Amino acid sequence: MGMILVAGVGNVLHGDDGFGVELAWRLAKRTWPDGVKVIETGIGGMTLVQDLMQGYDALLLLDAHRSGAAPGTVRLLEPALPDLSALDPHELRDYFADTHYATPLRALALLERLGRLPRKIAVIGCEPLCHEALAIGLSAPVAAALERAEAMAVEWVARRLAATRAEAP
Repeated sequence: MGMILVAGVGNVLHGDDGFGVELAWRLAKRTWPDGVKVIETGIGGMTLVQDLMQGYDALLLLDAHRSGAAPGTVRLLEPALPDLSALDPHELRDYFADTHYATPLRALALLERLGRLPRKIAVIGCEPLCHEALAIGLSAPVAAALERAEAMAVEWVARRLAATRAEAP
């Protein structure tokens, strides 16, 4: 059966940007079937790369995501990776060189280049109210969305596990 990584990302020192980390902390308290791992990487995109190098079939990212919806709106998204095919080798090196900018998308782009990108990737994103100012703790609408987001994550993992079982010979 395939392995699933659930990874919360974000900065808990920037208010609602800590949504993914807070959600991962909640999910880590649950009992999961073998092959499901829950982590929080904070803002460390390279931690995500290191974990995914172990060979996961699916990845569920948990993160704040701005789309202009009402704060606390939770959605299931599929990430669009950047097209790096036009970059020359020097530009490509520069794109990946600064690990301080190893955002989840850059981490996924690197994994794609390395041939280690999971087959299925999704994001549970929550619309932040405040995510750039220095603040500890989630705003009321984002904190209220944690329960719904947790249920979405549990459902997504269950669907992936069922699909993996159905695909097995």
